[in-house]
Amino acid sequence: MQEVIKVFVGCDPNDCDLEQMMVLDYSIRKHCSLPVDIHWMQLSRDSQSFWHSNPEQQQGWRTEAWTTPFSGFRWSIPAYCGYQGKAIYMDTDVIVLCDLTELWQLPFEPGKVVMAKGGQQSWRFCVSMWDCAAAEKHLPPIEEIKSKPEIHQQLKKYYKVNTGVIQSFDTEYNNIDGENSPVEKIKILHYSDMGTQFSHYLAVPRLAREGRKHWFDGQVMVHPRKDLQSLFDRYYQEALDKGYSLDTYRLPEVFGEFPKFSQKTYTGNRVTRPKRWWKFW
Repeated sequence: MQEVIKVFVGCDPNDCDLEQMMVLDYSIRKHCSLPVDIHWMQLSRDSQSFWHSNPEQQQGWRTEAWTTPFSGFRWSIPAYCGYQGKAIYMDTDVIVLCDLTELWQLPFEPGKVVMAKGGQQSWRFCVSMWDCAAAEKHLPPIEEIKSKPEIHQQLKKYYKVNTGVIQSFDTEYNNIDGENSPVEKIKILHYSDMGTQFSHYLAVPRLAREGRKHWFDGQVMVHPRKDLQSLFDRYYQEALDKGYSLDTYRLPEVFGEFPKFSQKTYTGNRVTRPKRWWKFW
C-alpha cells in the first residue's frame, strides 16, 4: 500500500482563511509525489468533534490566550493520531514549493520528537513534523492541552528549555516571508506577518460582502516582496483553473465568536518591517 502523508493545518473556523486554504491545498498537491491527507484543524460547535469548543460554557478548547484561531492546536496532533506514526503541521498561511515527500521521509534522530526550524533556544513550530509516539512523553494529556488557554505559551517555553528533543531541519522548509531568499530556493514559504498576508486583498472584501470581518484586527499592509505576492496570485489562479473552489473549504456552519488576543498593536516581524522592529528594540 502506498504511503500517505498526513498534514494538519491550523485555520480559522469562520471562513476567513478560504483563499489561504485553497492555495495551500493546491500547492501541496501540485508538487507532491505521494498521496496527501490534509486535516483542517478548526474550532467546532460539534460536541463529538476533537476540535470542540464552547466558549460560553468554557468547555472544550479554551482560546482566550491565543493570538490566532488555531494557536494551540499543533500540540494536540500526536494525541489526535493516537500517538502513532508521524504527522506534519502547518499554519494555513503557507505555500509549499517543494515535493513534501522530501520532508516526510527525513529520518528522526534518536531521542528527537519533533522537527522544526531553529537552533539553540530559538525555534519555530509553525511548520513542523512530529514523531507522534516519541512526543507522548513530552506533551501534557490532551484534556490539559484543550482546557488550558495558556498552554501554547507554556509548551513553547518547555521546548525552549528542552531543546534536546527537537531536530532542526533545513530553514527553507519554513521560510518566513522570504528571508532574502530567491523564490527558487524556498521549499515552504510561510507568509507569517499577519498584517501583510497575500490573501487579505481577496479575503477582507469577500467577508465584507458576506457581512463579516476577518479575525485579524490589526493594520493591513502591502508585503515588501512583490515577487512573493505574485507567486501567491499565480497559485491562486492556477488553483481556480484546475477546478479548485473557495466553496470547497467553506464550513456547513461557521463557528461564530470566540475569545482571543486582539492584534491591534501587532508589529509584524523583522523581515517585513525592519524599521518598525528597530523602534521596539
